[in-house]
Amino acid sequence: MSALVFDELSPLVTGGAVSPQDYAASVVTRSRSSFTFGMKMLEKTRREAMFAIYAFARTIDDIADGDWPADEKRELLNAWKIEIDRLYAGEPQGAIAKALLGPVKTFDLPKQEFLLMIDGMEMDANGPVQAPDMETLLAYTRRVAGTVGMLSVRVFGAGSGAGTETFALRLADAFQLTNILRDVEEDAGIDRLYLPRELLERHGIPHATPAQAAHHPEISRVCADIGAIARRDFLAAREALKSLDPKSLKPALMMMGVYEGYLDRLEAANWSRSVIPLKMSKVSKLLRGLHYAFFKNFR
Repeated sequence: MSALVFDELSPLVTGGAVSPQDYAASVVTRSRSSFTFGMKMLEKTRREAMFAIYAFARTIDDIADGDWPADEKRELLNAWKIEIDRLYAGEPQGAIAKALLGPVKTFDLPKQEFLLMIDGMEMDANGPVQAPDMETLLAYTRRVAGTVGMLSVRVFGAGSGAGTETFALRLADAFQLTNILRDVEEDAGIDRLYLPRELLERHGIPHATPAQAAHHPEISRVCADIGAIARRDFLAAREALKSLDPKSLKPALMMMGVYEGYLDRLEAANWSRSVIPLKMSKVSKLLRGLHYAFFKNFR
């Protein structure tokens, strides 16, 4: 990426003449994320809050994924930590943090979740993650995905408590593990390997290089093990949902429909990303999401 793009990821970007809320919405629109379906279901105040959270997450993820030196990435991520400090002091400087100012107050969003998310991006920024142990992998998913879940359920109005937290964290883990399974070869192409070393070694797969592991004939066994963990996470989220109001969680349920669809396709292909097309059309994702949000019985 160019230096100009790098500068655009700074926490001090003002967004020009547009409002902070409109700037955050433009970040979401440019991302073409599947999450947009669910966010657009929300009434304005909640929708703008989710757009601001997503714009923050998208921006720091782009920093971690960029092709700049690690020390420059760390410097910029640290600048975001300082901006979060300013946000919680009521004095944000950039457009995204200004867009977060109202949601932080309205929905009592915890500062620690934003800082944890940056910590997760630092794990990527410090160098390609390669065959972490299971404990490190779960620490990573908590930071990059669990944080989004914990912030989102507050915006959705799902309340607080153990059931809400379990739903948010287990669903987030399921989403992130599904992403990892979907992107094994793509990640290996940029020298990343998120599959845990314990499972790789259990199945006799060398992991000196991500490409070596990703194309090993036994890799499907590791993917099946991770897929089973993702299934358990989906089931745990369903169980937690029984004590919650599903009406307030429709955006999350829409995404559950999409991600379980991806997991179903991977499992049907025996975890090979080359056997069948894994991408779902916008229509397919929308239909699955609407089914989960409005018609599926979780009781």
